[in-house]
Parts: sequence; structure tokens; C-alpha cells
Amino acid sequence: MKRRTLKRLRSSRQPENHHNVYVVLLDRAVAKLRKVRAANPDRDPQKPCVYVGMSGLTPEERFANHLKGDKASSVVKRYGIRLLPELYIHLNPMPFEAAERMEQDLAEDLRRAGYTVTGGH
Repeated sequence: MKRRTLKRLRSSRQPENHHNVYVVLLDRAVAKLRKVRAANPDRDPQKPCVYVGMSGLTPEERFANHLKGDKASSVVKRYGIRLLPELYIHLNPMPFEAAERMEQDLAEDLRRAGYTVTGGH
């Protein structure tokens, strides 16, 4: 019997570019958290509060997991309202390394634009 390697099994099940970045609209009450205010000193109170994340799942599946509490960010579980696909749909899908970098870049870009941003590790 021929032995199959984990790498070969994974590559046959998942396409190379299957990672996604996503943005979740958060309730404005999240801006009352000290940690969130400290991370966004130049925020524009008129712009929305958002969470930026990255996953191998689709944004819709990942958001549902957040709301259910599966590997959830406490901020999204408590304050998450809906996805904001207009901020990320044009970026997806991509390889893991690109998604990892894009998550950080997108969070920085939104923060510079005045959004109150959490996530984006």
C-alpha cells in the first residue's frame, strides 16, 4: 500500500488561494473599551468601528463561527453586527502568506482613514 503524505492530502483538498480577509461592522459601543481607544488615538467618531480578520474559511462562515463562539474574537462575538464586503471583496481569495500580510495592511489603511479598528494582527 502506498503511503500518502499530509502535504499531498491537503493540496488535493484545498486550492492554494483559499484564504480570505474580512471586515466586520461592530457596534459603536466597542469604542468605549479602553484597549480599543488606545489602539485608535486618531479615530473619527463619525466613521464605523470594524474588526479586520483573516481565515481559510469564507468570510460568511468565519463570521458565523465568531457569533457562535467557535474560535471567536470576544469583540466580534459581543459587538459584531454584519460583514462589510465592500471593504474586502476585491482582495479575496489569496495564499496564506498574502492574506496574513493583507490583514495587517487593511487594518492599518482603515485606521489611517479614521475607522476605529480592532483585529488586524
